[in-house]
Amino acid sequence: MTSPASMTPPAQARRPFPVWAIVLAGATVAGIGMGLRQIMGLYLKPITETLGIGREAFSIAIALANIVWGCAAPFIGAASDKLGAGKVLIFGATCTAIGLVLMVYAQSELHLLLSGVFMGLGVAGAGVTAMVGAIGRAAPPEKRTQAISMLGIGRGVGVLISLPYAHLLIELFGWKASLLTMAATAALMWPLSLIIGNEPAKNAPGTVPQTLKESLHEAFRHPSFLLLTAGFFVCGFQVAFYALHLPAYVADRGFDPMVGVLGLTMVGLGNLIGTWAAGQSASYFQKQYTLAFIYLGRCVVFFCFLYMDMTPTLVVVLSFILGLLWLSTVPLTSSLVATFFGPVWMTMLFGIVFFSHQIGSFLGVWLAGRFFDMTRSYDLMWWSSIALGLFAALVHLPISQEPVARLKQPKPAPAE
Repeated sequence: MTSPASMTPPAQARRPFPVWAIVLAGATVAGIGMGLRQIMGLYLKPITETLGIGREAFSIAIALANIVWGCAAPFIGAASDKLGAGKVLIFGATCTAIGLVLMVYAQSELHLLLSGVFMGLGVAGAGVTAMVGAIGRAAPPEKRTQAISMLGIGRGVGVLISLPYAHLLIELFGWKASLLTMAATAALMWPLSLIIGNEPAKNAPGTVPQTLKESLHEAFRHPSFLLLTAGFFVCGFQVAFYALHLPAYVADRGFDPMVGVLGLTMVGLGNLIGTWAAGQSASYFQKQYTLAFIYLGRCVVFFCFLYMDMTPTLVVVLSFILGLLWLSTVPLTSSLVATFFGPVWMTMLFGIVFFSHQIGSFLGVWLAGRFFDMTRSYDLMWWSSIALGLFAALVHLPISQEPVARLKQPKPAPAE
């Protein structure tokens, strides 16, 4: 009988940890890193009330974190591909802890902005985007989408734990003590870097080697990559707006603050199911069509927020439905990048796509605060999210799920 060890591909047999351990560690990092990001909406009202500032000011700080995350993602992704994801993870966890501590001791809007910079760098190095390449390279190609979907599932578990965890700490000890506890939680990611490892990306046997500069040139001449990048902008706009402003939306309606916590928790629960389903769907459907369906589904949810008589129960139900369509975009989008160009520069190229996502995130959180301060309502944001969702669904339809010609070319034989 063939032993499991003999069935392991040679490239994977040399890894100090098995693939399942690397995937589990990456999912745990995604859970902690993204969970800490997701709880920021719980601090919007207490921090703005303590400092005596408007919601726009706090929104800009979180928007800055999002745009720093997006700007840093391609560079940190290149470092991860070149030097290994473990070193990048230590950097990200450290920056996250610093950003949270800075928020605790903020005395002005400028201090909040500085906190946002560090938190943006932190999640760039210790979040889903930082782990995509490591997981994508660790898993065999036929299992890549499913493996990357585990990052979304880990992120969903992180949200499920972090939201009630943060809410309880705020209620018991106040928002400052809770943020200090969250900073200590970020440090738990440091030992996981040992499992993630620092193995640099390598060209697969039988393919033409490619430098970073060549990969960039190839990507920006690829129409499907550009369409994918444009569509991911919308994802960032929608999810960042909802994640940050839902607790305030709930409070404005006069509902108990726990409704906002339950709503975002249901987003995390729905995300577990939706991300798993998205990973499985890659075996049956073209990824670009599934992405178009996801964006159309979000439009329906946002339309409900505009025209249905909102109740606490309905907020929770709609949040769960939106959760099904939440980070289910990530395994499909990132695996399309790997399908187009291969896994060698995957983290860096997905970082470019994600930069578009974070431009959307910046606009989503900032405009929501801006529109609310202008109109005392989020209606303009619901309509904007619907219009952009329709746009995203349309731009995904022409995407071709085919690798570039380079991946189909045999590697040149060495000269004798």
